[in-house]
Amino acid sequence: METFNLKPDEEYIELNNLLKAMGWVATGGEAKIRIDSGEVKVNGEVETRRRKKMRAGDAVEFEGEKGKVA
Repeated sequence: METFNLKPDEEYIELNNLLKAMGWVATGGEAKIRIDSGEVKVNGEVETRRRKKMRAGDAVEFEGEKGKVA
């Protein structure tokens, strides 16, 4: 499981930006398409909100990859 560490001054990261930051998608456009098509799970549930605020403790799954926000 990969971990994404928020910067000290950040409260959250948006889901589409998280997918890019973790290197799971190449572009923001790809992230939007993948989220819209229901390919991403947040905390075990399919998530279709592109700008879902991901906070410390949230888990994300995409194409067999798992990650956590810290």
